Amino acid sequence: MKLNVYCDETLPDLFTTKNSVDKKLLIGSLWLEDALLNDVKNKIKTLRNKYNCWGEIKWAKVSKSKELFYLELIDLFFSYGMQMRFRCIAIDPKQINWSFHGNDKELGFYKFYYFLLKHWIADFNEYSIYCDAKVNRNLSRLKTLHQVLENTNWNANINRVQALPSNEVVLIQMSDFLLGIASSKINNIAHTNSSKTKIIEYVENHLGHRICPTSGSENKFNVFNIQLGGW
Repeated sequence: MKLNVYCDETLPDLFTTKNSVDKKLLIGSLWLEDALLNDVKNKIKTLRNKYNCWGEIKWAKVSKSKELFYLELIDLFFSYGMQMRFRCIAIDPKQINWSFHGNDKELGFYKFYYFLLKHWIADFNEYSIYCDAKVNRNLSRLKTLHQVLENTNWNANINRVQALPSNEVVLIQMSDFLLGIASSKINNIAHTNSSKTKIIEYVENHLGHRICPTSGSENKFNVFNIQLGGW
């Protein structure tokens, strides 16, 4: 089976700030069977036409005027069952001992990308992994991540690990949207935006439980709260 994985992150500045902040950085990934890619893109285009909503899909852009559009995006996500899944990793920067990463915070960042991805890579599948392009990132890190994923998953084919601009890739945008929902709950963000509150509750109704750190067996909306005390 061929799968595409679309990745984004929220609060990445937590790895570089010198201030003590009681928040967690999250990295998210949207997993989709490649055969469904055009179907999903066409359905999102239909929703854009229906609600005249053509801007970039982002959690930060959720508003009352776009509420119905985003609620239907949630319905779309759940309509594909396990053919479209979401997984994120939550990292508390205060737990990180950077000496284990040679005091290289960007290297440490991509190690967490590895932890995010490796548990959902299965034998005999093919994967194309797309990350949001950042102008301040060393792109050679993605090549290293690609090599490490290949070396640790001998029976899977990692076709590519590639940076793409999120404003051109609607499913990276979808990943951003779902990640914002997860981050809001994990970081206990109290929204004054009633539409965001409604969307979070809507996702929880679909799931049948509140959004919180999950077990490894959760396969639709997985939240991996990594504990680094043993490092």
